[in-house]
Amino acid sequence: MKRTNRPSKPLVNTEELGRAVRRRREELGLSLRDVADKTSVSASTLSRIENGTGKPDADNIARLTSWLDVPMERILSGRDPQAEASQAVVYYPQEPTPEIVEAHLRADKNLTPETASALSELFRVAYTQFSKSGEKSPKKRR
Repeated sequence: MKRTNRPSKPLVNTEELGRAVRRRREELGLSLRDVADKTSVSASTLSRIENGTGKPDADNIARLTSWLDVPMERILSGRDPQAEASQAVVYYPQEPTPEIVEAHLRADKNLTPETASALSELFRVAYTQFSKSGEKSPKKRR
């Protein structure tokens, strides 16, 4: 049987994974070493993933998606984009709200990827500012 050398699409969207790791790390004020200690993924591997040059193995992908509290399916890219365009965005109850909003924005055909990213970041900042748990809400004036 003859093999053809077709360019294969990677199954894991490492760019998406890298963005998510960096964003969460910065939100928590952690260093690469801190995340490495929490996830058992080396700091050098984390750096390569964040910069888009790393190709994490299955174990590291599982560790990072677990730390991010994001389903592995969220970063899988082995799906047909045309088929995906007509399907609903799937979210998982344990996912943080900003992650769900970002998925919906990226799926919106009316937005460019740059616009979806900018809106996602805007929402993330507003959500972080207004959703602090434990803070008492101001008293309502009557």
